[in-house]
Amino acid sequence: MEGKVFSVQGKELRSIELSDDVFGLPVNEDVIWYAINNELANARVGTADTKTRSDVHGSNRRPYAQKGTGRARQGDVKSPIYVGGGTVFGPHPRDYSYSINKKAKRLAMKSILSLKAQGSAMKVVEDFSVESGKTKDLASILSGLVPEGKAERTVVILKDDDSMVKRAGRNIPWLHFLSFNRLRAHDLFYGRTVIVMESAVKSLNEFYADK
Repeated sequence: MEGKVFSVQGKELRSIELSDDVFGLPVNEDVIWYAINNELANARVGTADTKTRSDVHGSNRRPYAQKGTGRARQGDVKSPIYVGGGTVFGPHPRDYSYSINKKAKRLAMKSILSLKAQGSAMKVVEDFSVESGKTKDLASILSGLVPEGKAERTVVILKDDDSMVKRAGRNIPWLHFLSFNRLRAHDLFYGRTVIVMESAVKSLNEFYADK
Protein backbone atom coordinates (compact mmCIF):
# COMPACT_ATOMS: atom_id res chain seq x y z
CA MET A 1 0.00 0.00 0.00
CA GLU A 2 1.01 3.60 -0.50
CA GLY A 3 1.23 6.34 2.09
CA LYS A 4 2.00 10.05 2.11
CA VAL A 5 5.04 11.75 3.61
CA PHE A 6 4.42 15.11 5.29
CA SER A 7 6.78 17.90 6.21
CA VAL A 8 7.10 19.16 9.77
CA GLN A 9 4.77 22.00 8.72
CA GLY A 10 2.11 19.44 7.80
CA LYS A 11 2.43 19.78 4.00
CA GLU A 12 2.33 16.73 1.75
CA LEU A 13 5.72 16.05 0.14
CA ARG A 14 5.80 12.66 -1.56
CA SER A 15 4.58 9.08 -1.50
CA ILE A 16 6.12 6.18 0.39
CA GLU A 17 5.66 2.43 0.18
CA LEU A 18 4.03 0.83 3.24
CA SER A 19 4.48 -2.93 3.28
CA ASP A 20 1.20 -4.85 3.17
CA ASP A 21 2.75 -7.42 5.52
CA VAL A 22 3.11 -4.71 8.18
CA PHE A 23 0.54 -2.00 7.50
CA GLY A 24 -2.08 -3.80 5.42
CA LEU A 25 -3.05 -6.80 7.54
CA PRO A 26 -6.53 -7.56 8.89
CA VAL A 27 -6.71 -6.37 12.49
CA ASN A 28 -6.51 -9.25 14.97
CA GLU A 29 -8.20 -7.88 18.09
CA ASP A 30 -7.60 -11.01 20.17
CA VAL A 31 -3.82 -10.97 19.82
CA ILE A 32 -3.75 -7.22 20.52
CA TRP A 33 -5.65 -7.84 23.77
CA TYR A 34 -3.17 -10.55 24.80
CA ALA A 35 -0.15 -8.34 24.04
CA ILE A 36 -1.49 -5.35 25.97
CA ASN A 37 -2.42 -7.44 29.01
CA ASN A 38 0.99 -9.10 28.92
CA GLU A 39 2.72 -5.71 29.06
CA LEU A 40 0.50 -4.52 31.91
CA ALA A 41 1.09 -7.72 33.88
CA ASN A 42 4.86 -7.51 33.38
CA ALA A 43 4.82 -3.92 34.63
CA ARG A 44 3.13 -4.83 37.91
CA VAL A 45 5.43 -4.56 40.91
CA GLY A 46 3.61 -7.14 42.99
CA THR A 47 4.88 -5.89 46.36
CA ALA A 48 1.48 -5.70 48.11
CA ASP A 49 1.66 -7.56 51.42
CA THR A 50 -0.53 -8.16 54.47
CA LYS A 51 0.15 -9.71 57.86
CA THR A 52 -1.42 -12.99 58.80
CA ARG A 53 -2.11 -13.82 62.45
CA SER A 54 1.38 -15.31 62.72
CA ASP A 55 2.95 -12.00 61.65
CA VAL A 56 1.00 -9.70 63.96
CA HIS A 57 2.78 -8.58 67.13
CA GLY A 58 0.85 -9.56 70.24
CA SER A 59 0.48 -12.00 73.14
CA ASN A 60 -0.31 -15.66 72.68
CA ARG A 61 -2.31 -15.66 75.91
CA ARG A 62 -6.03 -16.22 75.77
CA PRO A 63 -7.97 -12.98 76.34
CA TYR A 64 -10.19 -14.79 78.86
CA ALA A 65 -10.85 -18.29 80.16
CA GLN A 66 -12.07 -20.80 77.65
CA LYS A 67 -14.84 -22.13 79.85
CA GLY A 68 -17.22 -20.65 82.34
CA THR A 69 -17.71 -17.19 80.84
CA GLY A 70 -20.58 -18.05 78.53
CA ARG A 71 -18.74 -16.41 75.64
CA ALA A 72 -17.26 -17.98 72.53
CA ARG A 73 -13.81 -19.43 73.06
CA GLN A 74 -10.92 -17.33 71.79
CA GLY A 75 -7.30 -18.28 71.11
CA ASP A 76 -5.49 -14.94 71.23
CA VAL A 77 -5.90 -11.28 70.31
CA LYS A 78 -4.11 -11.82 66.99
CA SER A 79 -7.18 -13.56 65.62
CA PRO A 80 -8.60 -12.03 62.42
CA ILE A 81 -11.90 -11.25 64.17
CA TYR A 82 -10.15 -8.76 66.45
CA VAL A 83 -9.32 -5.17 65.47
CA GLY A 84 -5.60 -5.14 64.75
CA GLY A 85 -5.56 -8.88 64.21
CA GLY A 86 -4.20 -10.75 61.22
CA THR A 87 -5.66 -10.63 57.71
CA VAL A 88 -7.25 -13.69 56.14
CA PHE A 89 -6.35 -14.49 52.52
CA GLY A 90 -4.66 -11.10 52.03
CA PRO A 91 -2.17 -10.38 49.22
CA HIS A 92 1.49 -11.34 49.49
CA PRO A 93 4.45 -10.42 47.23
CA ARG A 94 4.30 -12.26 43.93
CA ASP A 95 5.54 -12.04 40.35
CA TYR A 96 2.78 -11.27 37.87
CA SER A 97 4.98 -11.41 34.77
CA TYR A 98 4.62 -14.05 32.08
CA SER A 99 5.72 -14.47 28.49
CA ILE A 100 3.75 -14.85 25.29
CA ASN A 101 4.68 -16.37 21.97
CA LYS A 102 7.06 -14.19 19.93
CA LYS A 103 5.01 -14.69 16.78
CA ALA A 104 1.88 -13.57 18.61
CA LYS A 105 3.65 -10.45 19.86
CA ARG A 106 4.90 -9.59 16.36
CA LEU A 107 1.41 -10.13 14.96
CA ALA A 108 -0.02 -7.83 17.64
CA MET A 109 2.38 -5.03 16.67
CA LYS A 110 1.60 -5.43 12.98
CA SER A 111 -2.13 -5.49 13.72
CA ILE A 112 -1.90 -2.22 15.64
CA LEU A 113 0.22 -0.62 12.90
CA SER A 114 -2.33 -1.77 10.33
CA LEU A 115 -5.16 -0.39 12.46
CA LYS A 116 -3.49 3.01 12.68
CA ALA A 117 -2.43 3.09 9.01
CA GLN A 118 -5.85 2.10 7.68
CA GLY A 119 -7.47 4.81 9.78
CA SER A 120 -6.47 8.43 10.05
CA ALA A 121 -4.38 8.16 13.20
CA MET A 122 -0.98 7.50 11.58
CA LYS A 123 1.10 10.13 9.81
CA VAL A 124 4.48 9.60 8.13
CA VAL A 125 6.72 12.62 8.60
CA GLU A 126 10.08 13.54 7.11
CA ASP A 127 12.97 12.94 9.48
CA PHE A 128 13.51 15.75 11.95
CA SER A 129 15.66 16.37 14.99
CA VAL A 130 15.84 18.87 17.83
CA GLU A 131 19.48 19.88 18.08
CA SER A 132 18.83 22.25 20.97
CA GLY A 133 17.06 19.60 23.01
CA LYS A 134 14.54 22.25 24.12
CA THR A 135 10.90 21.44 24.69
CA LYS A 136 9.63 24.63 23.02
CA ASP A 137 11.41 23.71 19.75
CA LEU A 138 9.81 20.27 19.68
CA ALA A 139 6.42 21.71 20.64
CA SER A 140 6.56 24.08 17.66
CA ILE A 141 7.21 21.11 15.36
CA LEU A 142 4.37 19.05 16.85
CA SER A 143 1.94 21.96 16.51
CA GLY A 144 1.96 21.43 12.75
CA LEU A 145 1.61 17.65 12.99
CA VAL A 146 -0.85 16.97 15.79
CA PRO A 147 -4.47 17.88 14.98
CA GLU A 148 -5.91 20.60 17.16
CA GLY A 149 -7.72 19.16 20.15
CA LYS A 150 -5.93 15.81 19.86
CA ALA A 151 -2.74 16.67 21.73
CA GLU A 152 -3.19 13.59 23.88
CA ARG A 153 -1.47 10.22 23.71
CA THR A 154 0.74 11.12 20.79
CA VAL A 155 3.34 8.51 19.86
CA VAL A 156 6.47 9.19 17.80
CA ILE A 157 8.21 6.17 16.26
CA LEU A 158 11.93 6.76 15.75
CA LYS A 159 14.47 4.92 13.66
CA ASP A 160 17.33 5.52 16.08
CA ASP A 161 17.58 6.33 19.75
CA ASP A 162 17.69 10.12 19.25
CA SER A 163 18.58 11.35 22.73
CA MET A 164 18.05 15.04 21.88
CA VAL A 165 14.50 14.49 20.63
CA LYS A 166 13.67 12.42 23.70
CA ARG A 167 15.21 15.07 25.92
CA ALA A 168 13.07 17.76 24.28
CA GLY A 169 9.92 15.70 24.80
CA ARG A 170 10.66 14.85 28.42
CA ASN A 171 8.38 17.63 29.73
CA ILE A 172 5.46 16.85 27.43
CA PRO A 173 3.29 14.41 29.42
CA TRP A 174 1.10 13.27 26.51
CA LEU A 175 4.06 12.45 24.24
CA HIS A 176 5.69 9.02 24.02
CA PHE A 177 8.70 7.89 21.98
CA LEU A 178 9.14 4.37 20.64
CA SER A 179 11.95 2.83 18.61
CA PHE A 180 10.90 0.79 15.57
CA ASN A 181 12.36 -2.40 17.06
CA ARG A 182 11.06 -1.83 20.61
CA LEU A 183 7.39 -1.03 20.18
CA ARG A 184 4.97 -1.21 23.10
CA ALA A 185 1.48 -2.45 22.29
CA HIS A 186 -0.21 -0.41 25.04
CA ASP A 187 1.28 2.96 24.05
CA LEU A 188 0.84 2.30 20.34
CA PHE A 189 -2.76 1.10 20.58
CA TYR A 190 -3.95 3.96 22.78
CA GLY A 191 -2.06 6.62 20.84
CA ARG A 192 -4.60 8.96 19.29
CA THR A 193 -1.94 10.25 16.88
CA VAL A 194 0.98 8.10 15.70
CA ILE A 195 3.82 10.00 14.01
CA VAL A 196 6.28 7.77 12.16
CA MET A 197 9.62 9.07 10.92
CA GLU A 198 10.17 8.44 7.22
CA SER A 199 13.32 6.43 7.89
CA ALA A 200 11.49 4.43 10.58
CA VAL A 201 8.91 3.30 8.00
CA LYS A 202 11.61 1.59 5.96
CA SER A 203 12.99 -0.04 9.10
CA LEU A 204 9.52 -1.23 10.10
CA ASN A 205 8.97 -2.69 6.62
CA GLU A 206 12.14 -4.75 7.01
CA PHE A 207 11.94 -5.58 10.72
CA TYR A 208 8.34 -6.87 10.74
CA ALA A 209 8.33 -8.39 7.25
CA ASP A 210 7.43 -12.09 7.19
CA LYS A 211 10.61 -14.15 7.11
